[in-house]
Amino acid sequence: MQPFNKVEGVAAPILAANVDTDVIMPKQFLKGIDRSGLDRGAFFDLRFLDDGTPNPEFVLNQTPWNESKFLVVGPNFGCGSSREHAVWGMKQLGIRALIGTSFAGIFYDNCQRNGVLTIQLSPAELKELGAMVSQPETANIAVDLEEQFILLSDGRRIEFKIDALRKDALLQGLDAIGSTLVRSEQIRSFEQRHLQANPWLA
Repeated sequence: MQPFNKVEGVAAPILAANVDTDVIMPKQFLKGIDRSGLDRGAFFDLRFLDDGTPNPEFVLNQTPWNESKFLVVGPNFGCGSSREHAVWGMKQLGIRALIGTSFAGIFYDNCQRNGVLTIQLSPAELKELGAMVSQPETANIAVDLEEQFILLSDGRRIEFKIDALRKDALLQGLDAIGSTLVRSEQIRSFEQRHLQANPWLA
């Protein structure tokens, strides 16, 4: 996975509550045998009109938010089914982090497994951030994972907390397998000791 250190870019506001995974990645895009092309499926029913042309009223089709690296989202974002395709599609669309007050549990874990940072702020902090990124001239922010803060366009900082293990994995670009393999020597040492103590397992 791509490591997440300090990333700067445009943040788009999608502040509705309870945006579920069927909105993020509609079911017709779950039929493929690989992950290719899921960027088109991300927010498909919002991004496109019935004739297939881009919906000019949807924020991700508007300048500067069509180049967004971050989404500022409403509460309980990612609820609904557990489809991991929702995270894959957003990542292919170029989204590096989601900033909200709360995320659905399985969706939150899927983001971690795929290198998408999820940041939880207080409602007051999110309201402030949402108002700023809703204006084109103040939509650019930076997220510093190492120091754990969001830098706003006017120079102010919003600090955030993150679990140490999640932070370390994102900084190093490690998925669950990669995080396990970091401890490969310890695993082999344990296996050897365990087999010596229980030779009948060999």
